[in-house]
Amino acid sequence: MAEDTELTFWEHLDILRAVIIKILVVGLLFGLVAFCFKDQLFDIVLAPKSSKFISYRLMGVEPFDIKLVNIGITEQFMIHMKTALGFGLLGASPYILYQLYQFIAPALYNRERHYAVKIVLSGYIMFLVGVLVNYFIIFPLTVRFLGTYSVSEEVGNLLSLQSYMDTLLMMSIVFGVVFEIPVISWLLAIFGLLKAEWMRKFRKQAFVVILIIAAVITPTSDVFTLTVVTLPIWLLYESSILIVAMTNKADKKALESDDATEVAATAE
Repeated sequence: MAEDTELTFWEHLDILRAVIIKILVVGLLFGLVAFCFKDQLFDIVLAPKSSKFISYRLMGVEPFDIKLVNIGITEQFMIHMKTALGFGLLGASPYILYQLYQFIAPALYNRERHYAVKIVLSGYIMFLVGVLVNYFIIFPLTVRFLGTYSVSEEVGNLLSLQSYMDTLLMMSIVFGVVFEIPVISWLLAIFGLLKAEWMRKFRKQAFVVILIIAAVITPTSDVFTLTVVTLPIWLLYESSILIVAMTNKADKKALESDDATEVAATAE
Protein backbone atom coordinates (compact mmCIF):
# COMPACT_ATOMS: atom_id res chain seq x y z
CA MET A 1 0.00 0.00 0.00
CA ALA A 2 1.03 3.62 -0.47
CA GLU A 3 1.21 4.23 3.28
CA ASP A 4 2.21 1.84 6.04
CA THR A 5 0.29 3.70 8.73
CA GLU A 6 -3.27 2.42 9.04
CA LEU A 7 -5.92 4.79 10.29
CA THR A 8 -9.03 3.92 12.22
CA PHE A 9 -12.52 4.38 10.79
CA TRP A 10 -13.06 7.56 12.80
CA GLU A 11 -9.71 9.00 11.66
CA HIS A 12 -10.71 8.34 8.06
CA LEU A 13 -14.03 10.03 8.77
CA ASP A 14 -12.27 13.09 10.19
CA ILE A 15 -10.09 13.35 7.09
CA LEU A 16 -13.11 13.00 4.81
CA ARG A 17 -14.94 15.70 6.77
CA ALA A 18 -11.96 18.04 6.38
CA VAL A 19 -11.88 17.35 2.63
CA ILE A 20 -15.62 18.04 2.28
CA ILE A 21 -15.29 21.31 4.24
CA LYS A 22 -12.40 22.45 2.02
CA ILE A 23 -14.39 21.59 -1.13
CA LEU A 24 -17.48 23.46 0.10
CA VAL A 25 -15.49 26.55 1.14
CA VAL A 26 -13.56 26.79 -2.14
CA GLY A 27 -16.69 26.07 -4.20
CA LEU A 28 -18.65 28.79 -2.34
CA LEU A 29 -15.78 31.28 -2.76
CA PHE A 30 -15.68 30.66 -6.51
CA GLY A 31 -19.47 30.91 -6.59
CA LEU A 32 -19.37 34.23 -4.71
CA VAL A 33 -16.89 35.61 -7.24
CA ALA A 34 -19.11 34.47 -10.11
CA PHE A 35 -22.16 36.01 -8.35
CA CYS A 36 -20.43 39.39 -8.19
CA PHE A 37 -19.74 39.34 -11.94
CA LYS A 38 -23.41 39.10 -12.87
CA ASP A 39 -23.22 40.97 -16.18
CA GLN A 40 -20.29 38.95 -17.50
CA LEU A 41 -21.83 35.72 -16.22
CA PHE A 42 -25.12 36.16 -18.03
CA ASP A 43 -23.46 37.58 -21.13
CA ILE A 44 -21.98 34.08 -21.47
CA VAL A 45 -25.12 32.16 -20.49
CA LEU A 46 -27.56 34.16 -22.64
CA ALA A 47 -25.31 34.60 -25.70
CA PRO A 48 -26.80 31.64 -27.67
CA LYS A 49 -30.22 33.30 -27.81
CA SER A 50 -28.98 36.01 -30.20
CA SER A 51 -27.84 35.73 -33.81
CA LYS A 52 -24.72 37.71 -32.78
CA PHE A 53 -23.40 34.56 -31.09
CA ILE A 54 -20.14 33.43 -32.66
CA SER A 55 -21.49 30.03 -33.75
CA TYR A 56 -24.34 31.63 -35.68
CA ARG A 57 -21.97 34.07 -37.39
CA LEU A 58 -19.72 31.22 -38.50
CA MET A 59 -22.73 29.31 -39.86
CA GLY A 60 -24.13 32.38 -41.61
CA VAL A 61 -27.49 32.24 -39.83
CA GLU A 62 -30.03 34.95 -40.65
CA PRO A 63 -30.49 37.61 -37.93
CA PHE A 64 -32.92 36.74 -35.13
CA ASP A 65 -33.39 37.48 -31.45
CA ILE A 66 -35.25 35.41 -28.88
CA LYS A 67 -36.99 37.21 -26.06
CA LEU A 68 -36.90 35.71 -22.57
CA VAL A 69 -39.42 36.56 -19.86
CA ASN A 70 -39.50 36.13 -16.12
CA ILE A 71 -42.72 34.65 -14.68
CA GLY A 72 -41.80 34.30 -11.00
CA ILE A 73 -41.18 36.98 -8.39
CA THR A 74 -38.03 35.28 -7.04
CA GLU A 75 -37.07 33.44 -10.23
CA GLN A 76 -34.37 35.81 -11.50
CA PHE A 77 -32.58 36.02 -8.16
CA MET A 78 -32.69 32.25 -7.64
CA ILE A 79 -31.42 31.63 -11.17
CA HIS A 80 -28.62 34.11 -10.54
CA MET A 81 -27.62 32.22 -7.39
CA LYS A 82 -27.81 28.77 -8.98
CA THR A 83 -25.92 29.86 -12.09
CA ALA A 84 -23.17 31.48 -10.02
CA LEU A 85 -22.89 28.35 -7.87
CA GLY A 86 -22.69 26.18 -10.98
CA PHE A 87 -19.90 28.29 -12.45
CA GLY A 88 -18.21 28.34 -9.06
CA LEU A 89 -18.18 24.55 -8.86
CA LEU A 90 -16.92 24.38 -12.44
CA GLY A 91 -14.12 26.81 -11.65
CA ALA A 92 -13.22 24.98 -8.46
CA SER A 93 -13.46 21.52 -10.07
CA PRO A 94 -9.66 21.04 -10.49
CA TYR A 95 -9.18 21.71 -6.77
CA ILE A 96 -12.14 19.44 -5.91
CA LEU A 97 -10.71 16.58 -7.97
CA TYR A 98 -7.29 17.10 -6.38
CA GLN A 99 -8.72 16.94 -2.85
CA LEU A 100 -10.71 13.79 -3.63
CA TYR A 101 -7.65 12.17 -5.19
CA GLN A 102 -5.53 13.06 -2.15
CA PHE A 103 -8.10 11.33 0.05
CA ILE A 104 -8.29 8.16 -2.07
CA ALA A 105 -4.65 7.89 -3.20
CA PRO A 106 -3.21 6.41 0.05
CA ALA A 107 -5.48 3.37 -0.39
CA LEU A 108 -4.17 2.63 -3.89
CA TYR A 109 -1.15 0.70 -5.10
CA ASN A 110 1.26 2.50 -7.44
CA ARG A 111 -0.20 0.81 -10.54
CA GLU A 112 -3.76 1.64 -9.46
CA ARG A 113 -2.74 5.22 -8.71
CA HIS A 114 -1.24 5.55 -12.19
CA TYR A 115 -4.46 4.39 -13.85
CA ALA A 116 -6.60 6.48 -11.49
CA VAL A 117 -4.82 9.70 -12.50
CA LYS A 118 -5.22 8.91 -16.19
CA ILE A 119 -8.89 7.96 -15.88
CA VAL A 120 -9.85 10.97 -13.76
CA LEU A 121 -7.99 13.47 -15.96
CA SER A 122 -9.33 11.92 -19.16
CA GLY A 123 -12.88 11.86 -17.82
CA TYR A 124 -12.62 15.46 -16.61
CA ILE A 125 -11.27 16.75 -19.93
CA MET A 126 -13.84 14.84 -21.99
CA PHE A 127 -16.67 16.13 -19.79
CA LEU A 128 -15.52 19.72 -20.37
CA VAL A 129 -15.24 19.07 -24.11
CA GLY A 130 -18.80 17.75 -24.13
CA VAL A 131 -20.06 20.84 -22.29
CA LEU A 132 -18.27 23.13 -24.76
CA VAL A 133 -19.60 21.23 -27.80
CA ASN A 134 -23.10 21.61 -26.41
CA TYR A 135 -22.65 25.31 -25.65
CA PHE A 136 -21.19 26.27 -29.02
CA ILE A 137 -23.06 23.87 -31.35
CA ILE A 138 -25.92 21.76 -30.02
CA PHE A 139 -27.66 24.14 -27.63
CA PRO A 140 -27.57 27.16 -30.00
CA LEU A 141 -29.14 25.10 -32.80
CA THR A 142 -31.78 23.80 -30.41
CA VAL A 143 -32.61 27.23 -29.02
CA ARG A 144 -32.78 28.79 -32.47
CA PHE A 145 -35.11 26.10 -33.80
CA LEU A 146 -37.46 26.03 -30.83
CA GLY A 147 -37.30 29.75 -30.15
CA THR A 148 -38.16 30.76 -33.71
CA TYR A 149 -40.53 27.91 -34.56
CA SER A 150 -44.17 28.93 -34.93
CA VAL A 151 -47.32 27.21 -36.15
CA SER A 152 -48.63 30.54 -37.44
CA GLU A 153 -47.44 34.10 -37.98
CA GLU A 154 -50.18 35.17 -35.58
CA VAL A 155 -48.55 33.26 -32.73
CA GLY A 156 -45.34 34.64 -31.28
CA ASN A 157 -42.88 33.00 -28.91
CA LEU A 158 -41.99 34.09 -25.40
CA LEU A 159 -39.55 31.72 -23.68
CA SER A 160 -39.27 31.75 -19.91
CA LEU A 161 -35.86 32.31 -18.38
CA GLN A 162 -36.35 29.19 -16.22
CA SER A 163 -37.05 27.02 -19.28
CA TYR A 164 -33.97 28.39 -21.06
CA MET A 165 -31.68 27.74 -18.09
CA ASP A 166 -33.10 24.27 -17.38
CA THR A 167 -32.57 23.24 -21.02
CA LEU A 168 -29.00 24.57 -21.04
CA LEU A 169 -28.14 22.76 -17.81
CA MET A 170 -29.78 19.49 -18.84
CA MET A 171 -28.14 19.38 -22.28
CA SER A 172 -24.73 20.36 -20.87
CA ILE A 173 -24.81 17.49 -18.37
CA VAL A 174 -26.08 15.03 -20.99
CA PHE A 175 -23.34 15.87 -23.48
CA GLY A 176 -20.71 15.93 -20.75
CA VAL A 177 -21.73 12.36 -19.88
CA VAL A 178 -21.99 11.27 -23.55
CA PHE A 179 -18.42 12.42 -24.15
CA GLU A 180 -17.28 9.95 -21.50
CA ILE A 181 -17.81 7.10 -24.00
CA PRO A 182 -14.09 6.79 -24.93
CA VAL A 183 -13.03 6.87 -21.26
CA ILE A 184 -15.59 4.26 -20.24
CA SER A 185 -14.63 2.08 -23.23
CA TRP A 186 -10.96 2.34 -22.28
CA LEU A 187 -11.73 1.42 -18.67
CA LEU A 188 -13.74 -1.63 -19.75
CA ALA A 189 -10.93 -2.66 -22.08
CA ILE A 190 -8.40 -2.45 -19.24
CA PHE A 191 -10.50 -4.91 -17.23
CA GLY A 192 -10.86 -7.15 -20.29
CA LEU A 193 -14.61 -6.58 -20.55
CA LEU A 194 -14.58 -4.99 -24.00
CA LYS A 195 -12.91 -5.99 -27.28
CA ALA A 196 -12.43 -3.90 -30.41
CA GLU A 197 -13.67 -6.84 -32.49
CA TRP A 198 -17.01 -6.75 -30.70
CA MET A 199 -17.39 -3.01 -31.30
CA ARG A 200 -16.64 -3.43 -35.02
CA LYS A 201 -19.00 -6.39 -35.30
CA PHE A 202 -21.94 -4.47 -33.82
CA ARG A 203 -21.14 -1.15 -35.55
CA LYS A 204 -24.48 -1.05 -37.41
CA GLN A 205 -26.48 -1.75 -34.28
CA ALA A 206 -24.45 0.89 -32.44
CA PHE A 207 -25.28 3.45 -35.13
CA VAL A 208 -29.00 2.77 -34.69
CA VAL A 209 -28.67 3.17 -30.91
CA ILE A 210 -26.75 6.44 -31.41
CA LEU A 211 -29.52 7.74 -33.67
CA ILE A 212 -32.11 6.91 -31.01
CA ILE A 213 -30.04 8.60 -28.30
CA ALA A 214 -29.55 11.67 -30.49
CA ALA A 215 -33.29 11.85 -31.17
CA VAL A 216 -34.07 11.60 -27.46
CA ILE A 217 -31.61 14.23 -26.22
CA THR A 218 -32.39 16.62 -29.08
CA PRO A 219 -35.79 18.30 -28.62
CA THR A 220 -35.93 19.30 -32.31
CA SER A 221 -37.25 17.32 -35.25
CA ASP A 222 -35.21 18.75 -38.13
CA VAL A 223 -32.72 16.49 -39.89
CA PHE A 224 -29.88 19.01 -39.73
CA THR A 225 -29.86 19.26 -35.93
CA LEU A 226 -30.25 15.50 -35.58
CA THR A 227 -27.23 15.03 -37.85
CA VAL A 228 -25.18 17.58 -35.90
CA VAL A 229 -25.95 15.72 -32.66
CA THR A 230 -25.37 12.25 -34.13
CA LEU A 231 -22.03 13.04 -35.77
CA PRO A 232 -19.97 13.77 -32.63
CA ILE A 233 -21.42 10.74 -30.82
CA TRP A 234 -20.57 8.52 -33.79
CA LEU A 235 -17.04 9.95 -33.90
CA LEU A 236 -16.73 9.18 -30.18
CA TYR A 237 -17.74 5.59 -30.87
CA GLU A 238 -15.21 5.25 -33.69
CA SER A 239 -12.44 6.77 -31.59
CA SER A 240 -13.40 4.38 -28.78
CA ILE A 241 -12.79 1.46 -31.15
CA LEU A 242 -9.25 2.70 -31.78
CA ILE A 243 -8.61 3.22 -28.06
CA VAL A 244 -9.94 -0.22 -27.17
CA ALA A 245 -7.90 -1.82 -29.98
CA MET A 246 -4.69 -0.22 -28.70
CA THR A 247 -5.50 -1.27 -25.14
CA ASN A 248 -6.23 -4.87 -26.22
CA LYS A 249 -2.96 -4.94 -28.17
CA ALA A 250 -0.97 -3.62 -25.20
CA ASP A 251 -2.57 -6.17 -22.87
CA LYS A 252 -1.80 -8.97 -25.32
CA LYS A 253 1.85 -7.95 -25.52
CA ALA A 254 2.07 -7.73 -21.73
CA LEU A 255 0.55 -11.21 -21.41
CA GLU A 256 2.96 -12.65 -23.99
CA SER A 257 5.87 -11.02 -22.19
CA ASP A 258 4.77 -12.53 -18.88
CA ASP A 259 4.40 -15.96 -20.49
CA ALA A 260 7.88 -15.69 -22.02
CA THR A 261 9.35 -14.70 -18.68
CA GLU A 262 7.61 -17.64 -16.98
CA VAL A 263 8.89 -20.10 -19.63
CA ALA A 264 12.45 -18.76 -19.25
CA ALA A 265 12.29 -19.08 -15.50
CA THR A 266 11.01 -22.65 -15.79
CA ALA A 267 13.80 -23.56 -18.24
CA GLU A 268 16.42 -22.31 -15.84
